[in-house]
Amino acid sequence: MRARISVPVFRLYGETASWPTPDLLHIESIPERSRLHDWNIRPHRHADLVQLLYVSAGQAELDIDGGQREIAEPCIQVVPALCVHGFRFSHDIQGYVVSLALPLVDSLEQALGTRVLPLPWCRRLAADEQLWLDNFFDSLRREYASRERGRDVMLSALVQTLLVWVQRRQYAELGEELNQDRGQQLLGAFMQLLEQYYCEHWPIEHYATNLGVSAPHLNALCRRLCHQSALQVIHQRLLLEAKRCLVYTTMTVGQIANSLGFSEPAYFSRFFKRHTGISPRTFRGRESALGVLRG
Repeated sequence: MRARISVPVFRLYGETASWPTPDLLHIESIPERSRLHDWNIRPHRHADLVQLLYVSAGQAELDIDGGQREIAEPCIQVVPALCVHGFRFSHDIQGYVVSLALPLVDSLEQALGTRVLPLPWCRRLAADEQLWLDNFFDSLRREYASRERGRDVMLSALVQTLLVWVQRRQYAELGEELNQDRGQQLLGAFMQLLEQYYCEHWPIEHYATNLGVSAPHLNALCRRLCHQSALQVIHQRLLLEAKRCLVYTTMTVGQIANSLGFSEPAYFSRFFKRHTGISPRTFRGRESALGVLRG
């Protein structure tokens, strides 16, 4: 199996520069980003991020997978990977957004032996819950900004604490739905297989056989939960890794093509251009011009 290129840097909404740290998480206040976009975060999705939106004051309109919800009191919203989401905030909004890379979430799932935050979910908060979250996010933000000894260990412990806190309440409220939705469980298994073998270019039938379902069933599942075919999900994962390599490494196009399992660089270049509209070299040059490529 080919060696994977690990680039723990992930893009956020409207981002044109790299994250300030190479962490597998990012935290910022809601006003920091939303004021840059006139308090309107248009619908979008992240292939490799789970997000937690904590609103402590102000008003918000949430658009989650096409469903709208108006918020006028403290709440916390779970946004799973690949979930289409958008937000509109009042100018007095207060709160935080935590973005977690899937490898970080996966490690906690392995420790707990269960899926973590698999479904979109919004909880209005009781006074004691808001007080706890206010103190918690203040601690998390301070630790994220610090460079003290043991920072990574502390961040990991804080994130695990937050996810377990949210998961307990999500399961208490949606337990039956979470336990009985085989579709979500099957999608999670597919995504785990994909993470292991996307460089091997397995056909859909191969994934379906390993999951114990038919290829049409797997396609229907992906269209229902991801709004994409299974093949599109696979292609998006390959494109994501290709873009990371182009932006955050100095590998040649040929080396990237080989690392991603393409038989020749020309085939990789055609694949990349078909899905993005530009060649890999043009993409790298454009991103470098924006100051994203690290020296």
